[in-house]
Amino acid sequence: MAKKLRIRMLSSATSVEGQGVGSAYMEQVALVKEQSDLFEVLEKGDKGKADIYHVHTVNPNYRWKMKKSDCSVMYVHFLPTTLDGSIQMPKFAFNIFKKYVVSTYRKAKEIVVVNPIFKKPLMELGIKEENITYIPNFVDSKDFHPLDSGEVDMLKDQYGIPKGKFVIMGCGQVQTRKGVLDFVECAKRNPDKFFVWAGGFSFGKMTDGYEELKKVMDEPPENVKFLGIVPRKKMNEVFNCSDLLFMPSFAELFPMSILEASNVKKPILLRNLELYEDILFEDYAKATEVKGFDEQIKKLASDPEYYKIYQEKSAHIASFYSKEHVASLWREYYPRIYAKFLESRKKGK
Repeated sequence: MAKKLRIRMLSSATSVEGQGVGSAYMEQVALVKEQSDLFEVLEKGDKGKADIYHVHTVNPNYRWKMKKSDCSVMYVHFLPTTLDGSIQMPKFAFNIFKKYVVSTYRKAKEIVVVNPIFKKPLMELGIKEENITYIPNFVDSKDFHPLDSGEVDMLKDQYGIPKGKFVIMGCGQVQTRKGVLDFVECAKRNPDKFFVWAGGFSFGKMTDGYEELKKVMDEPPENVKFLGIVPRKKMNEVFNCSDLLFMPSFAELFPMSILEASNVKKPILLRNLELYEDILFEDYAKATEVKGFDEQIKKLASDPEYYKIYQEKSAHIASFYSKEHVASLWREYYPRIYAKFLESRKKGK
């Protein structure tokens, strides 16, 4: 029997709740652990040298572990440009941080992206195409699935969500980039519906637009409820309490919440961004501004046939990003890049 590859996972993604990167990390690690015939996974506290160092976050101590003599993989969940509208800090410090992120990506021997659209920007930063691989996120249907109506009614009471109303759910950190203000404006235009946002200020006052957004959270319209940061194990409950996932984000990579909602068979309404085109196959409702969002919300809430069409589209997203398919990609990826690393070392590169 061939020797198992030992893969050390390096991440601080779960240190701050409410981040999609943390959800993606937990799913990916659990999936690779299940491939125990090929891989042995080492996490924090596990001793021993690894064959592959898989870095999930850009922490300086993880950057230091990416040595020339090791096979290192960097998981790219964001590009420097996508940080705009997320974090508020002095411009000089922000620019330094962006340069640090770029240099960290360049240091890794291999790169994994969660959206194929980010291959080109990374190549423009000097990373070779042959070293970039696209492997999408996924969610486990054991964790995200429809619940029966009786349980949903009890959960609505628990979360303070009214029964008998069309419920629109937003999800993610409360920050300018996520389009929270457009979400609230749509709520004002639909007083007969209920809007709920799962997420909070994961980075406190460093959040871009903190003061304005804090005021909105403290004094929301009557039909809007901010739940704050919801533990991931509870998120299936919130998705089940909603009728529609509405994410008016101005920039994303591959939101885990979209995959989570699709597994719960909820229609999805997104801002019309290029980054969704190759990964979601037009299986979502879309608009570019508040007027368009408002029209889509009204139609989805009032037209059962239109609603059913987008339910079926969500089911297609869920089936494409199945656990089994993504598992097969990782089973091929790690042995391939390790063999490539050994060959390169043999040639003295």
